Amino acid sequence: MSSSLVCQQIIALDAKYKNYRCKNNEHFRTPYLRRRIQILRDYSQNNVAEPHIRKDYLKLRKQIISTLFGPMSEVSSMMGSSVRGSKVDIHKAGGTSCADDKRGTSPPVNVVVPTEDAVASRKMAGGTSVGENYAFRGMHHIFDDHAGNKATSVKFANDEKDLFAYSSMSGSLFICQISTQPRVLHQLDKHEGGITDFAWSLSNDLIVTVGFDSCLRLWQTKEGKILREIQSNMLGMAKCPLHCCLFQPLNNNMALCGNSCGQISVVNISTGKLVKGGSGRVSGAALSMAFDSSGRILWIGTDNGFVVSFTFDLASGALKRRHEMCISKLSLISSIQSRSWVSREARDPSVLINVSKNVLCLYRVMDDKGLLELRRSFVVKHTNSLIRSVFCPIMSFRTGACVVSGSEDSNIAFFDIKRPTKPRVNTLQGHSSAVVDVSFNYDESWLVSCDIEGAVFVWKRA
Repeated sequence: MSSSLVCQQIIALDAKYKNYRCKNNEHFRTPYLRRRIQILRDYSQNNVAEPHIRKDYLKLRKQIISTLFGPMSEVSSMMGSSVRGSKVDIHKAGGTSCADDKRGTSPPVNVVVPTEDAVASRKMAGGTSVGENYAFRGMHHIFDDHAGNKATSVKFANDEKDLFAYSSMSGSLFICQISTQPRVLHQLDKHEGGITDFAWSLSNDLIVTVGFDSCLRLWQTKEGKILREIQSNMLGMAKCPLHCCLFQPLNNNMALCGNSCGQISVVNISTGKLVKGGSGRVSGAALSMAFDSSGRILWIGTDNGFVVSFTFDLASGALKRRHEMCISKLSLISSIQSRSWVSREARDPSVLINVSKNVLCLYRVMDDKGLLELRRSFVVKHTNSLIRSVFCPIMSFRTGACVVSGSEDSNIAFFDIKRPTKPRVNTLQGHSSAVVDVSFNYDESWLVSCDIEGAVFVWKRA
């Protein structure tokens, strides 16, 4: 076992017991964890201890902490538990091909990534395996500006190496920078009742946010100023929580949002008005949404286990409902991500979906109206939180392809979708509660993750 892996397990142990410490001074918990990370990182860089010494230290520390604080609660101890034995059941409907998956290792139907002979593509990625590419040094920094308030989403800016933002149930959005000294650039405070989702514009000069106050807000990111507030009733929507939003990828003058009543609206952000024909409806609450790369297909995920596809008219902004697909009845479709995977060797538009039946599903796009067919699924601990996942940015230049997901067992899971067996290639430990979202920067040098206790971790790739 490598020294860096043992260090990660030591930090994970401290994170598990974080809430047991300083009961009368809770604000000391995160600084303590930061200091532990700093010490272990410095020792690791200076090769102070050999791996076998660290392993012995880990065993001894477990014994001491258990003696001091007693056995962990069931929730905390889930962090290190195995979820390979979970069973999932995705129901057939609407042309969607589904099956039982007991171990998350169903074989892919078609290879959609570069072939074994793709020497040029492998060279661009460094020639290493997927597992080697997603090894991490450990935690680089922890943002805890609103610790105690659930973090809801975290996203890197487009094509930016060290600029990201995260949202919180405190009603604030934080724009952060990772540089020599990680810091919060702007704290955007306007929402009441919590921010549920946000999205960067293509040029990163704007951010749109939505929340429980039934309001869509447009922000200028350079100075952190609010540009526009749009109440959902001004768009012909019911006054209820908004759960998801995004920019139209080919026309950032349009933004979309969805609410608890299943209403979808396309907004002209210049005028603040509903686009003519730009409204739709799904059964249940609209929890998640994603466009394909062309901006012509929109998928909406609901709280009753359905994904509904719409086609989007680029000229007018009008929506037209196409397919309603049952992914898993009475489940939360908490995240939808789309990817084209263009390379010299393969192109196969795909969609990644988190389902609250302990499963992460990869789907193939079957037609130009957004019909989906299940390719394979992976086991992820997920029953009631709004867990999100991402495609790794440079997957199309490797002989494997990786996806990353948060999890309710406090871990971050990496899966190689090409592996027919044992697809999990890495697991990051360190969070002390459910990890709800993850995001890579464009060159995969940094990964950020957030949890339901409000902590945001910055991970540096080895």
